[in-house]
Amino acid sequence: MNLSEIRQITDACWDADLLPRLVEYIRLPAKSPAFDESWAAHGHLAKAITDAEHWARAQGIAGMTLEVVSIDGRTPCLFFDIPSTHGLGEDRTVMFYGHLDKQPEMSGWREDLGPWTPKIENGKLYGRGAADDGYALYAALTVVRAMDATRMPRPRCVGLIETCEESGSPDLPAYLRKLAPRLGQVQLVVGLDSGCGNYDQLWVTTSLRGLVGGVLTVEILQEGVHSGSASGIVPSSFRIARKLLNRLDDVDTGRLLPEGFHAAIPDERIEQAQAAGVILGDSIWKQFPWVGCNHGPDAHAHAMPTTTDPVEAILARTWRPALSVTGAEHLPGIAAGGNVLRPKTSLKLSLRIPPTVDGERAAALMREVLESDPPYGARVKFSGGHGATGWNAPPTASWLRKAVDAASQAAWGRPAAWMGEGGTIPFMSMLGEKFPDAQFLITGVLGPQSNAHGPNEFLHIDAVKRLTTAVAGVLTAVR
Repeated sequence: MNLSEIRQITDACWDADLLPRLVEYIRLPAKSPAFDESWAAHGHLAKAITDAEHWARAQGIAGMTLEVVSIDGRTPCLFFDIPSTHGLGEDRTVMFYGHLDKQPEMSGWREDLGPWTPKIENGKLYGRGAADDGYALYAALTVVRAMDATRMPRPRCVGLIETCEESGSPDLPAYLRKLAPRLGQVQLVVGLDSGCGNYDQLWVTTSLRGLVGGVLTVEILQEGVHSGSASGIVPSSFRIARKLLNRLDDVDTGRLLPEGFHAAIPDERIEQAQAAGVILGDSIWKQFPWVGCNHGPDAHAHAMPTTTDPVEAILARTWRPALSVTGAEHLPGIAAGGNVLRPKTSLKLSLRIPPTVDGERAAALMREVLESDPPYGARVKFSGGHGATGWNAPPTASWLRKAVDAASQAAWGRPAAWMGEGGTIPFMSMLGEKFPDAQFLITGVLGPQSNAHGPNEFLHIDAVKRLTTAVAGVLTAVR
């Protein structure tokens, strides 16, 4: 597979056009609706879609139809449809997926960086959303342009770019129903919203965990009271919350206790984790910004992971459930915290579940575990509990496996690698149900230290260039 001409075209597009576009995109605080209740009034999501639409129309792709699709009360989507070339026919379709909404700001950014302050430094574009996942549309249409410019035969390509993925894609089912007659028979889904184990080869995502989120609220008093007067008689709402969380996971190991949150790991996924573990080694856990050390060869580790075994670490973050507390309310800041026994505590919970566990069933189980038999008769509520089912890829067709390896060799000089990811893309389970016979190329540029959703998020520029070239290579094999 010789992609040198494709690489020249795509690299030039990135340098001259796409990077400047993403710089402007980063400046846009296009937060997902879950983090901006007034998203419609603010208009940032609409501008992100409109800017992408205007750019796409200017690409001059022959035969492309492009439309901003809107449903009242829902976030907008961008849909494109591009006919095949060189007589390949319209019976087989490649579907591209991406999103333009973003996570919120998050604290802890480097002083000279910020979520809406783009900066290119050492081959990285810093700022919120470029890697997750603003680049997807621009890369997808650049693939099409490059293939057409080099007269490489190309299948029909459609694309769906949404604006509520970071909120769990609540609007997407309605758009899939609306657009279903226009999608055709999808043979290959290309999702550019995933991760990579390193920046040295093409990584294919084989599975994604699901997610259960909600808010646990524990209320024991009608109002705050003097802690000296009441403590010892009135139990702390925070202690009750701790006791309830202990029903979910083992405080020493983090293992989820209810078996309903677990699933058997397929043998193929274990084998892929073993192969990925050989490639990544200790970098699978050393990539994170641990407190008190840099984990260099002479460093003393003050903070350590739950396991240092690479294979176990991969399986822990891709096929095993894990609970996190991601937010809290009714806790005053330290300066404002007086000697008061607070009436209630609220904790925002995020539970990652294995790819094959049903999200709604897991949400119901979580509610039952937390709300049943409340300690001390406290008022306990798990509100907003919603579940998103994960995704496990179907068996990979031999043509796709060969094409992926060839494209990785052409773009990086190394074979492709296969690994599950710990995040959630609700779209994948939806599309997997809709197109059970489709193949999936789920990949991305969220590699070590890229820190999606957190401070100092970046897009690795060389990796995204090579990925664009590799995707073009894979499309040459679709017949």
